[in-house]
Amino acid sequence: MRAARLHEYDEHLNVQLQLEDVPLPKITKPGEVIVRIGAAGLCRTDLHIIEGVWKDIQDPQRTLLPYILGHENAGWVEEVGPGVTSVKVGDPVICHPLRSCGICLGCRRGEDMYCEHGSFPGLNCDGGFAEYMLTNERALIKLNPNVAPVDVAPLADAGITAYRVAKKAARKLSPGQYCVILGVGGLGHIALQSVRELCGARIIAVDRSEAARKLARDLGAHYVLDGTDTIVQEVKDLTHGGAHVVIDFVGELGAEQISWQMLRQGGTHFVVGYGGAIHVPTVHMIITEIAIEGSLVGNYIELVELMELNAEGRVKLHGKQYRLDQINQAIDDFKHRRIVGRAVIVP
Repeated sequence: MRAARLHEYDEHLNVQLQLEDVPLPKITKPGEVIVRIGAAGLCRTDLHIIEGVWKDIQDPQRTLLPYILGHENAGWVEEVGPGVTSVKVGDPVICHPLRSCGICLGCRRGEDMYCEHGSFPGLNCDGGFAEYMLTNERALIKLNPNVAPVDVAPLADAGITAYRVAKKAARKLSPGQYCVILGVGGLGHIALQSVRELCGARIIAVDRSEAARKLARDLGAHYVLDGTDTIVQEVKDLTHGGAHVVIDFVGELGAEQISWQMLRQGGTHFVVGYGGAIHVPTVHMIITEIAIEGSLVGNYIELVELMELNAEGRVKLHGKQYRLDQINQAIDDFKHRRIVGRAVIVP
């Protein structure tokens, strides 16, 4: 099969994925499933993987390369292993990004991302920038008959990551309160729609891209700001003292430092984007009682809920399609912010 593989890390992103013919994946264990990929989303994490940000976590022995990236996948069931009962060949499915074990305490709590024995296609084993991918039955959600894999693949990771943090934010927000969404890209535009659906808070979208700001307006943001050097004061003026919640989808390049400064007393800064470091004076934490909380992808049930919202047309993905042989163009466009929403790779 054709697949795009990473052969070396480069912190400056000056390497390309290699389009190659590789052996088809094989089922070797009960519960495994091979999915014919219909589409795979391109995530900023893919760029961080190429940069080597994840190599000490996912590849500590330096034995992973070459391998296939792509962890936001949807397609059709191609083959099922022994014991698989919930899906059959030909079913359209979206893949939860983690192949979880189902029996550890993390899985039994319903938090797939806490799985002690899971594997993560596209991060620590072959992913979906290919024609076929190996996953397991636990990871699969059958798609609504009116939903095509190409229209939802990035929701497998970008979608639930945004939806999970939106649910956390909605629990802290009442109608009329303020939620800042910093970064209206592949995740931010899903979070904006999710917050809108889950609570009555006023949404302030912030992005330096005019195209992203236009998307935010089209999706119903109450206020849209351009993220200049005065953004903290602009938010405080607009909210009469500070936002109740800030969701940071950037997490680097200074965004991580201005996010908590936009909060009012008792506010919460949710960290989703990563790459930078947060430094907050402890006295400020005490006086303001602000909280800083991370959010990691999402669990199976959250993906089921998101797919229901998508099937009803309440949360939609905005993306740009690329063929698999255009994968490096997609990465370059992503790197230089020429994509509004999400890049979707179609094999």
